[in-house]
Amino acid sequence: MVDTTPLTRAVEHFADRLRAAPQSRLQRGAAAEALELARELARRAQVLEGVEPREIPDAGMFAAADQITVAGNDLAVVIPADADVEDAVRVVEEAQKRAGV
Repeated sequence: MVDTTPLTRAVEHFADRLRAAPQSRLQRGAAAEALELARELARRAQVLEGVEPREIPDAGMFAAADQITVAGNDLAVVIPADADVEDAVRVVEEAQKRAGV
């Protein structure tokens, strides 16, 4: 069984930082970065599930934290190996750095 705790923790940390960020930070790109991350995590989960990937819609800057949380948890359910968890955590951490939160 794969331990996905590092992934869910990384996603929750980023989401918490987004929720605490001022609107100006979200507008300067943090929300856009989070949306791109949510789309990437969702794409990975859908590929692993064997379904045609569909893009997460832009639901606005205040929904970005929830979108990465949902996409990250969806990926955690289907992720097959520890190496994939490590890679996903790296992707989340890099996106958070780019977002500046």
